[in-house]
Amino acid sequence: MDAALTTVAVTAGTTLVTLTVTAVWHRGRAAARTLVRRVRGGRNRAATATGLPAGREPAGRGADPESAGEPGREASARAGRERFRTGGPRSAFRDHSHAFGDPYVNSAAHDTGLWQESVRTPRVESPPRVFRGREEIRSLLVAAAHRPGPPHVLYGMGGSGKTALAAEVFRAAESAGLTALWVVAADRTGLRRGMLAVAAELGADPVDVQAAHAGRLAAADLVWRQLARSRDWLLVIDKADNPELLDGWLRAGRTGVVLVTTRRARAPQWQYATLHHLDVLSPAEAARVITDFAPGRGTRQDALDLANRLGRLPLALRLAGSYLERQALESWSLNDYRARFERDGTLLADQGAELPFVEDAGATATEGDLRQRLSWTWQITLDDLDVRGLPEATTLMRLLSCWSPTPVPRAVLSDHPPLPGAEPASGQRMGVRFWNRAETALRALIDNSLVSAHSYAGPSPDAGPTPCLQVHGLVLESVHAGIEPEERPGYLDTAIRLLDAALPADASPDHVTRLRLLVPHTAAVLHHTGPQTCAQAAALGIRTAQLVCEAGDYRAAVELATLTGDISQRLQGPDHHDTMTARHHQGDYLRRLGSYHEAEQVLRRVHTRRAATLGARHRESLETAAALSMTLYLLGRPEESLSWIQRAIDGQRRTLGNDHVETLRSRAYALEFLAHSGHTQTFLHDGPATIADAERSLGADHVVTAIAYSNYAYGLLRTDTPEDVKVAAAERALQARVHLYGSGHPLVHSAKLVLSWARSLSGEHASALALMREAVDGRERVLGASHPLTIKARVLYAERLAEAGHPGRAARLLRENLPPAEAIYGPHDLDVERATRLQSRLAAQ
Repeated sequence: MDAALTTVAVTAGTTLVTLTVTAVWHRGRAAARTLVRRVRGGRNRAATATGLPAGREPAGRGADPESAGEPGREASARAGRERFRTGGPRSAFRDHSHAFGDPYVNSAAHDTGLWQESVRTPRVESPPRVFRGREEIRSLLVAAAHRPGPPHVLYGMGGSGKTALAAEVFRAAESAGLTALWVVAADRTGLRRGMLAVAAELGADPVDVQAAHAGRLAAADLVWRQLARSRDWLLVIDKADNPELLDGWLRAGRTGVVLVTTRRARAPQWQYATLHHLDVLSPAEAARVITDFAPGRGTRQDALDLANRLGRLPLALRLAGSYLERQALESWSLNDYRARFERDGTLLADQGAELPFVEDAGATATEGDLRQRLSWTWQITLDDLDVRGLPEATTLMRLLSCWSPTPVPRAVLSDHPPLPGAEPASGQRMGVRFWNRAETALRALIDNSLVSAHSYAGPSPDAGPTPCLQVHGLVLESVHAGIEPEERPGYLDTAIRLLDAALPADASPDHVTRLRLLVPHTAAVLHHTGPQTCAQAAALGIRTAQLVCEAGDYRAAVELATLTGDISQRLQGPDHHDTMTARHHQGDYLRRLGSYHEAEQVLRRVHTRRAATLGARHRESLETAAALSMTLYLLGRPEESLSWIQRAIDGQRRTLGNDHVETLRSRAYALEFLAHSGHTQTFLHDGPATIADAERSLGADHVVTAIAYSNYAYGLLRTDTPEDVKVAAAERALQARVHLYGSGHPLVHSAKLVLSWARSLSGEHASALALMREAVDGRERVLGASHPLTIKARVLYAERLAEAGHPGRAARLLRENLPPAEAIYGPHDLDVERATRLQSRLAAQ
């Protein structure tokens, strides 16, 4: 009883803490945004007041403008310099150059939280427990620290561990006897103070340092003169996310090396520097970061799963590990954390920060605090771009956050159609002005490592590379969570329209690469959609799933159709048109995937609902009846399938006409059923008529015409038609499918199987055996070794082997594949019956 009460109390306490932190987080978010913009914009407002460009200081002004020209203060400074020259406490001068009490430190520097006490120690806000990974780039930078020359620039997205890596290089250089120096360059004032502190640390004349502080001496020249007089040094300039601040400060060293950390991938200041990109950790090292903090909370696989969910981003890994380590009320496993992260995302991750976000009276988070939080580390960059006059960067990032972290073709954005306006958070419509500046905004996002640009090679070496954009998953989640609920429909509507316009018109081989790239983004908008955009998202999901199925990726088609049906059912109801359409395609694609029993169940439910709500003769009810007939045929129930397809054809002829595409599709399906069921005369009559009507109404290159070609060729194999006619029909069917789908499509392998059989009947056993081998290999590769059609192909391959004089191999194939084929298709399936007789003959030999 006591244990139960304790459990209830702990659970209630955890819930209360979570609710409290959630409420505080939402209150603090607006305050934090205001803080960041005030910090980033303060220097611009000050510059405006003086009539200078943003970010510039007036001549003659240093960090303490009031001190210039004051005789009393100058006398005091001279007295201080005399004490320094005569053996006074040197540290008193150099340390407080970065201290809170320094008269040259302004309030903006305090607000950032990035000022430091010393240039001889790294300033790392969230140090790792144990530094993991990065061995190659760490060794490269440590070696570079011993070779004076051009600067080295370490760039990457926020949270990738640039500062932590620079600190490792700093310590290694210091251990090797180099003079290691550290300056934070988050703002102009901090950079200037830090660099002058470096000059003082290296023994510069205090009079010169004071003159540089007051603006009477070129500060950068003073620092570099002092660096040139020193030997074997490493200068780390951290957080240089505004490279223009480094103008004059960043130079090649003759006696040492400068290492810069920045989010900026490209900048004019890096022209002569050596660039090093820092990406996420490897899977194994990312998992070890978590277990460093929380050992014993799960298996190695659990740690790997959580690390992958967190995108292997060092900041996210440290926050997760820190949260698990410091839990006071509960002790979650790694899987518990991953499950909670799926629900709470960056809100949960932020609770792992060393300093909890508490908005007390007079206590707000600094920029340094915000850099430790997933919900804000990237917003700092976006707010900075906003202050610099590019709010379109935030708008574009929010649009991208509606999609998936997988590569998205650049053409989705560059080839956008005219779109109706949507109201983003910035107050600007995503109309002409936004799209005119989208290129500039995208370049800024790429330059700041929020978006990466690369080319996707694709699965086929014949296909050319596709230029793509990609954003880390946690960045997208964080940005999307920051969109106000009332603004999300506008972004989602635009994201859906762009994807719909980018979808190819068909699934031809030339379009397969783009189609595959767009599938995860369609799934993403379905996950994000709400009631206002559900209809558009469902239509996109259905259309994309159809194209994916035509391309031969049946598993992806099933997953997308199922997701579309689930989302539509939840938001629009089980009987909604979109839900029923998605469920119909789900059942049809399950049949293609080989899940025949599940496909039958889904299609029967859809037909029942459609017949009840629309009527049994409605075109959609008839469409489902035709799809159900195909599944029943593959389940070894040819007469039942023939009954359902005939019902569909009769209804479609009455409501749509004999030459409508859906009627012709059903008529083409029926040809295979007729031949398989022994209705030979009807088949021989309907086959040529169906082909002629399809060619006339749809053309020889249409998908339905290809179905008619293929099913007629298959049916001829079961008739007494001359062998050359059978071979010609099978060759025409194969050519049509290769023309439509390329050489690797599942339907092409089916056509090869039919042609192999036809050539075998004509006595061309070597050619038949080669084609059958291609068909079996193709089905195993595309559909899988356990797919029902693959199993049946191996059974039919045994026939070709026996005919070609390989009875032993044929017998082995039948022993392995005939039992599962019989279980799937039934003992009365014609192919199964024929294979059973063959097995008996081989056993008797």
